[in-house]
Amino acid sequence: MGEPFEFDEVFDDDYLYFYEPRLAEASDADAETIWRLLELEPGMEVLDLACGHGRIANRLAARGARVTGLDATPLFLEHARRDAAARRVEVEYVEGDMRSLPWEGRFERVLSWFTSFGYFGDKDNRRVLREAHRALRPGGALLIENNNLAGLLPRWLPSIVEERDGNFSIDRGVFDPVSGRAITERVIVRDGRVRRFSFSVRTFIAAELGDWLLQAGFTAVEFYDEEGVPLTGESRRMITIARK
Repeated sequence: MGEPFEFDEVFDDDYLYFYEPRLAEASDADAETIWRLLELEPGMEVLDLACGHGRIANRLAARGARVTGLDATPLFLEHARRDAAARRVEVEYVEGDMRSLPWEGRFERVLSWFTSFGYFGDKDNRRVLREAHRALRPGGALLIENNNLAGLLPRWLPSIVEERDGNFSIDRGVFDPVSGRAITERVIVRDGRVRRFSFSVRTFIAAELGDWLLQAGFTAVEFYDEEGVPLTGESRRMITIARK
């Protein structure tokens, strides 16, 4: 089933401190890939599901999309709103739970970027897919970007260390083939304090995620890698596009 995902523990100021600089470097290219694969056009209604601190939503808004961002972390939403104001773009940011969306048939596109799908147990993860389907208009499309398990396992690293200004974020990870979950123990060493916690995320090969999406009501599913070309077993990341 998976342990409850503690969003406040994982997604906090430490997360932004260690990961925001690296994510910012990739954000322009990420937004371009999303725009191209989702065939976005100015004026389209787009939902960024688990939008985080707004790095994708604000860039899509700057290109003319009408973007709504939903996230469960108030700190990230505050950051997203400040960044939107600085960029002079309008994005509707909503605090909420992706398992229970307040919209039906509103959006032309929904996206879930950077492993923001898979936090819950399988029952609730499937519910997220059904909610995304419900929020889409007929003919709309959902994009999910996450690890490609087939490519991840051969290059699995038992430890990953992020360092910034003498501070460290250390991840020790294992993959549980029975639950399909990547289980991580994270140790934060920052400004003389040590914090330790664990979390897990559901991980997929394409065939399994595609089956889930079809069962959630989508009619067709396509798979790409991080460059936006067809997925292979060696691809590091997996971009899934499901059409309603």
